[in-house]
Amino acid sequence: MTDVADKQIKRLRSLLQEAETSLGAAKELLVSLVGDDAEATALAKDESLGKVIEGVFDGQNMVGSDGKTYPVPANYASKSKLVQGDILKLTIADDGAFMYKQIGPIARKQVVGVLELKDGHYFVNVGKKQYRILLASVTYFKAKPGDQVSVNIPEDDENAEWAALEAAL
Repeated sequence: MTDVADKQIKRLRSLLQEAETSLGAAKELLVSLVGDDAEATALAKDESLGKVIEGVFDGQNMVGSDGKTYPVPANYASKSKLVQGDILKLTIADDGAFMYKQIGPIARKQVVGVLELKDGHYFVNVGKKQYRILLASVTYFKAKPGDQVSVNIPEDDENAEWAALEAAL
């Protein structure tokens, strides 16, 4: 493809992610207005605690709808098996505490690869592609370089750089 086409595809992906974030916010608002769902009550309590920001998980952090990058605790991302592209809601409490919640999982697929350690970073080799893996996931599963592992990646993984470790095989 040409550079122009690549830029257009990246822009289109960005627009789709923004649309997904807006759609997630619209769904939450609808639930809170209808008020017959226990989730709506919990949501209202969350929002009364402080500032709420929605964003997209980039494999390591959340890129908020405000354009800022927010750190996602590696243990939360690992435990929740967050995949690059998932939609998150961050509530920043009045005391400054950060509380994350996954509100829009991206379509994902599970693949098998080999774990590798390179320059202090963990990767999974799947065919001809490499995906970064969070250290917290490797530690949790007690995986070692050379191990065969199962990972979750975005269903449309063309531009994905990160994978979520599902299990060490």
